[in-house]
Amino acid sequence: MKRIDALKAGVAVIILNKENQVLLQKRSDVGLWGIPSGHIEIGETVSEAAIREIKEETNLDIRLKKIIGVYSDPHSQVFEYPNGETVHFITTCFLAEVIGGELHCNSDESLEIKYFNACKLPNDLLKMHPQWLYDALSKREAAFIR
Repeated sequence: MKRIDALKAGVAVIILNKENQVLLQKRSDVGLWGIPSGHIEIGETVSEAAIREIKEETNLDIRLKKIIGVYSDPHSQVFEYPNGETVHFITTCFLAEVIGGELHCNSDESLEIKYFNACKLPNDLLKMHPQWLYDALSKREAAFIR
C-alpha cells in the first residue's frame, strides 16, 4: 500500500431531484466530478458537517433523511491530492432532500454543479463515488458498512 499521510473523517451527501437525478459537483482541486463531500471540522457532528458542506458548496438547505453507509476500505477511500498528500478517509454518506436555497456554485472548491441521470454519469467521476450512489439507489433501509 502507498504511504498515507493522514486519516480524516469525512461526509458525503447524495441529493436526488424529482426526476431521480443525482447532484454532482466538479471539484476544482482535481477537476473530477463527485458527490458533494468534505471534512468534518473539530467540534462538529457528522450531520452538522453534512449540512454545512452542502450549504457551502451548493447554496442549498437540506434535511438529512438517512445514513446510506460508512465507508473506510482503503482500496476505495484513499485519496491523493494534487499536492501529493495522501489521505485515508472514513466517510459517512447521507441521503438528503432539498428544503430551500437556490442551486449555484457557492465555493471556490467547485467548478460546476449540476444534476445527472444515474445511468449517464460523467466518465471523470471520483473512484469511490459510484459505490456510494449505487448503495443509495439500492433502497436498502439498513446502512452499508464498507
